[in-house]
Amino acid sequence: MPTETELLRTDDEQLEELFRKSPAGEIPKGPMEGTAIFPGAGPSGARLLAGLVRLVWWRGKVFSPDGYLSNRLTPLDILSIAAMVGPGPSRLDDQECIVIDYSHTSQVFGGVRDELRQIGPHLYLGLIWLSGRKIGWFTLREPSNGDG
Repeated sequence: MPTETELLRTDDEQLEELFRKSPAGEIPKGPMEGTAIFPGAGPSGARLLAGLVRLVWWRGKVFSPDGYLSNRLTPLDILSIAAMVGPGPSRLDDQECIVIDYSHTSQVFGGVRDELRQIGPHLYLGLIWLSGRKIGWFTLREPSNGDG
């Protein structure tokens, strides 16, 4: 199982392969720490960009038991940009994943859809879609189970 640090050095094809071979897993519960992944930025650039995104914008997600989540934004950890969460087929390979759907909860982010698969204990790989096009990757992990 790769660590978050290793995933930051992984290219798009390898991330896609890992996503395809991973199970959907259980829907996360409660707060999750997030890391943005930039496969085309090179190892040091990807780490720098991930740190910058975390510092100024996106810190993760909080999953509620009623099938919704909110994104954790800014250093103040503001909860915003809600989405519906549930199992469904991935746009990548039509296999089951955890779908995070913003189309019914956000006018601004309505074209965004995230998909998650569990790649290890307490660690998920996320794929971001915008208007049906794959645009990015991220990880989510339980706060007490990170590798930095």
